[in-house]
Amino acid sequence: MRTRRSGMPTMWPRRTTGLPRGRWLRACLLTCLVLLPVAQGAARERYRVGGETCGGYPRLSIGTMRGMCAGLVTGPTTADPARTLRLPRALLQLDAATWLVTDLGAWDGTRGAVWRLRTADDGSVDVQRVLDGLHLPHAIARGPDGRVYVGEMSRIFRFDPDAQTPAGTIETVVDQLPDNRLHTHRHPLSMFVFLPGGDLLVNVGAPSDQCTGDDARSGAGLCAQSEGDADAASLRRYRYDGDGRWAPDHTVFARGLRNSLALAVHASGTVLQGENSYDFDSRWSPFEELNVIEAGRHYGWPYCADAAQATPAWPEKADWCRSDAHTAPALLLPPHAAPLDMRWYDGAMFPALQSRLLMSWHGHRSVGGHIASFAVDARGVPRADADARFPVYGQGMRAYGAGPAATPVTLTPGWGLQRGARPQGSPVGLAVARDGAIWATDDRAGLVIRFAKDD
Repeated sequence: MRTRRSGMPTMWPRRTTGLPRGRWLRACLLTCLVLLPVAQGAARERYRVGGETCGGYPRLSIGTMRGMCAGLVTGPTTADPARTLRLPRALLQLDAATWLVTDLGAWDGTRGAVWRLRTADDGSVDVQRVLDGLHLPHAIARGPDGRVYVGEMSRIFRFDPDAQTPAGTIETVVDQLPDNRLHTHRHPLSMFVFLPGGDLLVNVGAPSDQCTGDDARSGAGLCAQSEGDADAASLRRYRYDGDGRWAPDHTVFARGLRNSLALAVHASGTVLQGENSYDFDSRWSPFEELNVIEAGRHYGWPYCADAAQATPAWPEKADWCRSDAHTAPALLLPPHAAPLDMRWYDGAMFPALQSRLLMSWHGHRSVGGHIASFAVDARGVPRADADARFPVYGQGMRAYGAGPAATPVTLTPGWGLQRGARPQGSPVGLAVARDGAIWATDDRAGLVIRFAKDD
């Protein structure tokens, strides 16, 4: 594979005119500290590629389900450590040979970008920066007007990637989303989906882990962060007014959702959310959640964990968690799996996956590093099964011991750390290409990967 790169981000942020030197040095230090784990991880372990290929791309040493292989579209390897995409996240296919990829750049400042990847029949990839200077760009999608929409930390904008100067076509669609970047347990990224009819459903992450502290409780004994005017830990609905316009004001569609980066709308209209649950120290607690989102429901944050247990910080809510006021998850997911994307497979390359729900598990613990799939019902909701189990690197399959839960078919059973061959996978974005291949990003390794039929 030959990759041509342009617009390589630098390690140090550019000094802004008029910014005091002390503040600039602190910004530089923070940026480097944020990027240091990424740089160190890349130095410790990179992917090894040899002479074998997968669908025309260098084959990666990722163990996949039978009949599938992993090909490297772009990213650093032991042979070529150059890293163009710093923290690649979401993917959008424009045509058979062209993709857009969002890149956080760093967790601080406006170092995010949108890249265009153009692939050729010989396996080469042309990588060009389309937009830069963005603030934590994550979600990307086609809108009802055909334009490309991108979610930054505090806004959603659209632009025309085919324009001579794409940056000149940027229009803000939703503004003044909460800014969570200064919080310890921050959830600053903006995820959105289009509902049938065009309304925008937008994630607002919780600004903390469990809503604790002296000012956490309101006068009514509720979490002031989620039940107050900020509408945090919720999904906002912006009404579509037609002609590419959305209402400037929002309504709260659903509450009690700590972080809704995995958000998808089924053809039936069902909205699914993959909950990144609390940061408990226990390796096996709490479970992540898959929720069926319905208007007006409360899904438990910060009061409830698992199916109906009160959290340690809110023991007085135990009865509430067991009541109908709390909407329990449709499915429990592995603890600390960190679901970051999901979609239903509708391609032709893998008939066995047809209509199944695909989900990326980004977590750094032994349950992370998987792309999982679930059989679903007519609404697109996974079916629970008795004695459900989940994969754990080094342990095989582990029983949930609780429910409802489902045993997944894992597309990548061999994506754990293997010294000299690969780091543990950190999948984020998922996309089903027009030819049926499954594309994914790995933000910690800086990769774009194509999972294809293994001939």
